[in-house]
Amino acid sequence: MRDDLDFTIARLGECRFQSPMSGVRFTRDEERVLYHSRLESINAWLDKGAAPPAMESAGPRRMLFVDPAKLVCGIVTCGGLCPGLNNVIRAVVLSLHRHYGVNKVYGFRFGYEGLVRRIGHQPLELTPESVHRIHESGGSILGSSRGPQDPAEMVDYLKELGVGILFTVGGDGTLRGAQKIGEEAARRDLKISVIGVPKTIDNDISFVQRTFGFETAVTEARRATDAANAEAEAARNGIGLVKLMGRDSGFIAAYSALVNSHVNFCLVPELPFTLEKFLSALQQRVERRGHAVIVVAEGAGQDLMAKRRECDASGNVKYGDIGIFLRDAIANHFKQIGTDVTLKYIDPSYTIRSVPATAHDAAFCLLLGQSAVHAGLSGRTNMVVSFWNHQFTHVPISLAVSERQKIDPQDSLWSSVVTSTGQPWDMR
Repeated sequence: MRDDLDFTIARLGECRFQSPMSGVRFTRDEERVLYHSRLESINAWLDKGAAPPAMESAGPRRMLFVDPAKLVCGIVTCGGLCPGLNNVIRAVVLSLHRHYGVNKVYGFRFGYEGLVRRIGHQPLELTPESVHRIHESGGSILGSSRGPQDPAEMVDYLKELGVGILFTVGGDGTLRGAQKIGEEAARRDLKISVIGVPKTIDNDISFVQRTFGFETAVTEARRATDAANAEAEAARNGIGLVKLMGRDSGFIAAYSALVNSHVNFCLVPELPFTLEKFLSALQQRVERRGHAVIVVAEGAGQDLMAKRRECDASGNVKYGDIGIFLRDAIANHFKQIGTDVTLKYIDPSYTIRSVPATAHDAAFCLLLGQSAVHAGLSGRTNMVVSFWNHQFTHVPISLAVSERQKIDPQDSLWSSVVTSTGQPWDMR
């Protein structure tokens, strides 16, 4: 049990302005959501004479740090595409205008590049009219990019434009960049609030129960696993192989295996396997049932391929293509043992990333965006809007990026995957 959890949220100063919102339930500053949900964990803290760790509750505050009528805000989307980006942009813009009467909102183009004046990307002025129907399309109307920029240059531009709140929508790299912007602004004693909205299709940000786009990804992945199953069942010794997103965390692959029980093998980064054990189990499955469906997360089995040290613009190591590697390894294995198989390989990754959000994800994006706006207007900064124990909360960026959220091989999720697929517990 971690004993270093500090969920204290940084504040820019005293709130002196009355909120223009009416007819709503205002959240009190002392409201908290418990981090632990199990009684034994809570009792362990109480036995030590300490209060159980708890997150600050999200929601509109009665008093604001800034006068909304004089406020200028900015939004930036970074990293890879994810279903729901346009929904979040729209939710932030509409909440700023309709709930608080904020009249100027800049949309910075192509990620953090748009916050560096010399690069030359002109920001968009976002209005309720310009975002009216953007949620019906995938992608991001602001564009995106990877890679860090100089915090000093970004703060210079924010200061020049008079931006008082910057909403950053992205994953751990984006949040680290947001933290540096917040720290640079604080160093200069500039009252610029930096609010993160967690965006990672892999659902791998710590202290965030679920991120937007994840449910849409699993829903779309089902199309691929259904197709793989149809192909496998229609052929003698048919094998369907599907590669899904998940660099370091295999949540999409795991939940895709649970959707309709078509999947017979689920390979994720958190559970190492050897090619010998996997191919042996696959051979037994094909001999016994005449077909098989495999789902593999993109970050699984990286130790089986030649090491690569090349990095992308964000500093992430470029992984080998486990899908192509397994496709060829499976084909070679069955050829060597003299068994004819029909192998179909499906990689729907970029199709999944670019689709519009499902209805449930769209509603989730709306509530995330509104929670981010409420946090920024109340003077909070260097924080990310979280969803924890089924409630919206505030988490310091430093905690959110402290480690990646991953599947615990000992928890009930992985147990359910293994019992659903029928794969061996250990393929090492």
